[in-house]
Formats: sequence, C-alpha cells, structure tokens
Amino acid sequence: MSVCDLARTRHWIAEEERKKRERQTGEAARPAPPDWLLEYGLNRDAPPNAVHVGGCHMAGKRSKGVDSDTVRRALAGGVPACTHCRPDTELGILD
Repeated sequence: MSVCDLARTRHWIAEEERKKRERQTGEAARPAPPDWLLEYGLNRDAPPNAVHVGGCHMAGKRSKGVDSDTVRRALAGGVPACTHCRPDTELGILD
C-alpha cells in the first residue's frame, strides 16, 4: 500500500466519521412527533378527513399536529378515526 493510498483511506474514514456525527446531531435535534394529528385533504379549505395518533404510519403528508382537546372536538364533530392507530380508543372515546 502506498503512502498516497493510506492518505486517501484516512481521509475517507475521517469523512465517514464526520457524516456519522452530523447524522447523530440531526437526529438528537429533531423535535418529538406530536401526540395527535389531523389529516387534511387536497383542498386547503376543506375540513379534516381523519384523526391519527402522532407517529401513525397511515397519516398523510398533509397532517397537522394538534392537542387532545382539538382531537376530541374533531371526533365528536364526525371526523373519522384512523382504523390503524385508533385515536378514539386511545382517548377513551367509544361509539
């Protein structure tokens, strides 16, 4: 192995370690997911079309984090609960 190869390898290792530190810093700084989500449709002015527990894999990209009182009002107002994460069961609201 030549000196040039060794220098290139050390540089590559240093770069990979730097990238790893950056990923770890970014993950540590990431805010926690919201406890509850309201999912909206394509129309910006449309009412919400589903309620989810925060972090639900079925929540779409047009979801907004809200508090539990807002979720309770939405469920009472007829917004359907997600059938996967069951936010109504989590809140103790049963039909």
